[in-house]
Amino acid sequence: MQETWRIAARDREELPCGMIYRFGAFELDLATMELCCDGKRRDVEPQVFALLALLVENRDRVLSKDEIVEKVWDGRAVSDGAIASRVKSARQALGDDGQSQRLIRTIHRRGFRFVAEAQVLGRPLLGAAATGASQQAGPPGADPEQASRPSLALLPLRVIGSDPRCEGFATALPAELIADLSRLRWLFVTARGSSFRIHGDVPLDQVGRLLGVRYCLCGTAELAGPRLVLTLELVDTHDGGVVWADRFAGRIDDVHAMREEIRERVVTALDIRIPMHEGAKARLSVPDDLDAWSAYHLGLQHIYRFNRADNARAAGLFERAVSLDPCFARGHAGLSFVHFQTAFMRYAEDTSRHVGEARRCAERALELDPLDPFANFTMGRSYWLEGDLEASLGWLERGTAICPNYAQGLYARAWTEALAGSASESRAHVDLAMRLSPIDPLYYAMMATRSFSHMVLAQDEEAADWADRAARSPGAHVLIAMIAAAAQALNRNTARADHWSANVRKRNGSLGREDFFRAFPMKTDALRARVSRALSGLGF
Repeated sequence: MQETWRIAARDREELPCGMIYRFGAFELDLATMELCCDGKRRDVEPQVFALLALLVENRDRVLSKDEIVEKVWDGRAVSDGAIASRVKSARQALGDDGQSQRLIRTIHRRGFRFVAEAQVLGRPLLGAAATGASQQAGPPGADPEQASRPSLALLPLRVIGSDPRCEGFATALPAELIADLSRLRWLFVTARGSSFRIHGDVPLDQVGRLLGVRYCLCGTAELAGPRLVLTLELVDTHDGGVVWADRFAGRIDDVHAMREEIRERVVTALDIRIPMHEGAKARLSVPDDLDAWSAYHLGLQHIYRFNRADNARAAGLFERAVSLDPCFARGHAGLSFVHFQTAFMRYAEDTSRHVGEARRCAERALELDPLDPFANFTMGRSYWLEGDLEASLGWLERGTAICPNYAQGLYARAWTEALAGSASESRAHVDLAMRLSPIDPLYYAMMATRSFSHMVLAQDEEAADWADRAARSPGAHVLIAMIAAAAQALNRNTARADHWSANVRKRNGSLGREDFFRAFPMKTDALRARVSRALSGLGF
């Protein structure tokens, strides 16, 4: 009996705290380890309860005897008679038997399957979510200060058809995405052991309550002849709204390459779409009611508008975030971004102070969370302000090593490599950044980086084309127009060069060559000399 209770305790630790299954008159509560019929408790041995829970959770498939032994008996050697005895006890507890097999069916030579329809229920979360004090989901039992941190569950894909290759992919891909998305340090991702216990058509609002998450990534997988087709949706579990969706298709023979592409695109899309959605929600809040995460995401909405007024608003929101939560690494990284932009765009007279503050805030963010790619990104850019490209590149390489799909980190790395004269490395990284994040708020800067990579190789026509596209993009700041002016001059397109020169002077008449090279500290003498002559010829 003591050994039986040890197994039950182990199973209790593995089961999600809020999961309840209802089938007919029965309710199976995985938190309290109770089986009830018409509201009355039925006593079952802990090992029999563990078997029932295993069967109900996996009711969409047949469980082999080997798997039952592994999960219920911890892999120890047991006889077929012991398994049959526990199955018989489970049936008796449910009013079933080996003849009718209404609930637990024996599949000859394969194992057992729970065949009744079961509904997933959940109990209210403890704390603010239970009292209605907070409308934001968070992981069950989370620290109240982290309650508004964006949270996500990935469910196994629903398979259309019965091809075993499709079934394997439907679980393998979400499992890999859980690991990939966990690298986004700002996002709470529910572990596979909990999210993969959700089976069948469970309403996503119930998934949100059961797992304590705000977002759910789900979808379908279908094999149509040689083609594998997947659809994915990111859903807000509070209102059922689709935040992002995409469709992927390819040959099943190319499944591994397809898997890598999907992982890249999903991670990058969620890294942008969730903060955008959080910022949109925060805008609907009363400013005094903003918590640290809401203030941070609203600050991002302003920082990416790249003008003096929005930069100041972002500073206020990031300051509010760190005042509410002094240990909020991303809030400090956001402040570093603000000070970088102030120094880079010369929004203030005391540039040196903002250069120092960009470094100090980035150091604080790294002290709090050294594995946050955004913190490493801001640290790298703080060295960029001082023209120390070697130190900058080291931090940016670290950020992209932590999260290989971090598009903004790849862009900043590519920009630094271009200024250092490494054109081929820059081209590879900026092309990947643009492919990963085609709607990035810094996409214009990515195109400008591509222009610089061509300038390094004196490919003036290509450089002019990319610079022109960058300068015409929404949100592009005045220094991007200055790059376009220089690139068009190098390409001997006088009309376009004059157009962008006039644009620069209209937006900031005080900008000159020194300002340009202070912002873009080129280490290749030949490139610096060519660009300097081009700007001089335009009157800068």
